[in-house]
Amino acid sequence: MAGIWRRLRKKALYSTTPFSSSDHILTLRSSLLRPNNTAHRHCHNGESVVLLEGKPIAREIKARVAVEVGRMKAAIGGVPGLGVVLVGNKRDSLAFIRLKLRACDEVGISTSISQLPKNCKEDELITVVSSLNNNPSVHGIIVQLPLPQHLNEERIVSALSPEKDVDGFHPLNMGSLAMRGREPLFVPCAPMSCIELLLRFGVKIFGKKTVVIGRSKIVGLPTSLLLQRHHATVTTVHAFTKNPELITREADILVSDVGVPNMVRGDWIKEGAVVVDMGTNSIQVSAPIFIYHLNLVLRI
Repeated sequence: MAGIWRRLRKKALYSTTPFSSSDHILTLRSSLLRPNNTAHRHCHNGESVVLLEGKPIAREIKARVAVEVGRMKAAIGGVPGLGVVLVGNKRDSLAFIRLKLRACDEVGISTSISQLPKNCKEDELITVVSSLNNNPSVHGIIVQLPLPQHLNEERIVSALSPEKDVDGFHPLNMGSLAMRGREPLFVPCAPMSCIELLLRFGVKIFGKKTVVIGRSKIVGLPTSLLLQRHHATVTTVHAFTKNPELITREADILVSDVGVPNMVRGDWIKEGAVVVDMGTNSIQVSAPIFIYHLNLVLRI
């Protein structure tokens, strides 16, 4: 059954419609966009901005996956199983876990969750991971990151079976993603959703100047690697980059993975650029609204 995971996840490497179940917002000027699933808005300065919603894409893909899972169940009497490992009870981690479990439930994938206390020992966590590795009813495993600081994240991720590492963070999978001529068994999902939106809405990646703000191994780094596989010219901006605004102004495609509200200012973005916000931002307001900052749009 692990094959179904690979078929769905590996499409992100080169195809025009890779698998994605994440909902991210892509914003760009209407002149760049093919007419499609869009919502037009106007900034306070009268400029037109187009919002690209990931939810319709996610619904379409979930429907397709549900059909595949149904066929599998009819053919062999079983469905794919996902094992989730959670350490502690951080609010954002719990929210992400709920979304993953709900998505699995919607398409008929079975799930199990193993929750350990925040102060658990490293060997205890590895024992749980090893148990899931050896469980024939579990075909994919997610260890919710980040982990508490006292745990060696690299050791934990390396303990995963590469064939069950559906997040694509095992050194074998990440290394294969970075190397020409090799294909990882799995690709990180959030970066894959970025590529999904760009391709679905006709944004050309080939040869484009692309800037990724952030280099986390969860989003920033694998996003850069995926963009390179699509032949973009990629520059990374990080905490030690001097004058980042001079770099971002050259970007045809700008991807932000910093989770800092209002870090990217309107004058950091050139005319006609595509902006993808992949960070988790929280801004206190009295009611749900759209906030516009030139051609950068945040949905909150």
